[in-house]
Amino acid sequence: MISDVIKNFSAQFAYEPDIQNNGHLAKSLSYIVAGMGGSALAAEVMRAHDAKREIYIHRGYGLPRVHESVLRRSVLIAVSYSGNTEETCDAFNAARAQGISIAVIASGGKLIELAKEHAVPFICIPNTGIQPRHAAGFILKAIMKLMGDDGGLTETGALAALLDPSRYEQEGRALAEKISGKVPVIYASSENCAIAYTWKIKLNESAKIPAFYNTFAELNHNEMTGFDVVDSTKPLSDAFHFIFLTDENDHPRIIKRMELTKQLYEERGLPVEAVKMEGESQWHRVFASLVLADWTAYYCALHYGTEPEQVPMVEEFKRKISNN
Repeated sequence: MISDVIKNFSAQFAYEPDIQNNGHLAKSLSYIVAGMGGSALAAEVMRAHDAKREIYIHRGYGLPRVHESVLRRSVLIAVSYSGNTEETCDAFNAARAQGISIAVIASGGKLIELAKEHAVPFICIPNTGIQPRHAAGFILKAIMKLMGDDGGLTETGALAALLDPSRYEQEGRALAEKISGKVPVIYASSENCAIAYTWKIKLNESAKIPAFYNTFAELNHNEMTGFDVVDSTKPLSDAFHFIFLTDENDHPRIIKRMELTKQLYEERGLPVEAVKMEGESQWHRVFASLVLADWTAYYCALHYGTEPEQVPMVEEFKRKISNN
């Protein structure tokens, strides 16, 4: 059951990744992480909190449109929980064709086969049958291992004991009740963009509902004006419920912007929930927030009677595109 997956999430941080073909692993401070959906979420979070490395996220076929010098100095890490993601396999082949250094993270499938065939370094993460969006702990530690981030491995390893997912269940249930019947919009600072985006993805995939996200301060220059409610637009605005992810480590002016935006929205009758990001370390704050997102999405799924684990529409799409 997905509730058990959430409760057991912190155990992923006890995982010790093992690199196969380690002798072929290139060293760099520049990385391109190629992955789709939940397989790329851990890299998004790491990029937001790693100032030492240049990390590009590539969601698509082939290679990203970056300067040739970036491609040459980078290691492409192809990440697919299943190992069979079409776009990620294509990125692997494109990188190999251009002689770019490659590493692989997957639980099996074509990517592991390709890595073995071409003597590419790879980490075979545990195949526990969970959905990729719930495997962020495994994937994050595997990425850190390939990048040689020993400090990050130690810090995230501590979450196995520090992070208690059950602690956030009731808060998630309550938040799900508050946003029921509405389309959630997640707001955060640009530094926490990856967290807001991951909230959105979890609500999409687990609850099977529309959800959107944006960041401060950019939204104060555009999106905010779409919610300057008047009688003719009120039926449109009534569809939304806003979740502000607040972080005491954000820039003081961003904190002030959040406070004022919340005030302006509420004056216009728009519901806003301020959800604090709290924890004993940077990574504790990140994953405590994401566990809360899991619980919120799970209880939204129960409310709407949707299937909280599988993604049948994605599987239907994969079948259709494989036949075209």
